[in-house]
Amino acid sequence: MSVLPRRILKETQRLMQEPVPGISAKPDEGNARYFHVKVTGPEDSPFEGGLFKLELFLPEDYPMSAPKVRFITKIYHPNIDRLGRICLDILKDKWSPALQIRTVLLSIQALLSAPKSRRSISKRCS
Repeated sequence: MSVLPRRILKETQRLMQEPVPGISAKPDEGNARYFHVKVTGPEDSPFEGGLFKLELFLPEDYPMSAPKVRFITKIYHPNIDRLGRICLDILKDKWSPALQIRTVLLSIQALLSAPKSRRSISKRCS
């Protein structure tokens, strides 16, 4: 296995030391580019009280390309297809290397808070 870039190590360390409320992201023991993510359903949303499992994978060219994220837990949401793929602009054509794993997870949590929001939908998702 190759040595992880410093950026991934720093982002992982920050996620572990300063967890995001309602989100747990832990790297896999066998592959530090693969994360097991749990997101609690946001208050005052249709998903309140739910616990959703996701997988997040950092490709070799991260941060130049977006992480790959999908829901493992079945969910009915207008921005998530039946395979768990998330239609979110920052995971598609609006990705920027300035964004981080933390930003992506916060955006997914926000997407659960506003399931009818069309502003987060990329034109490439259908």
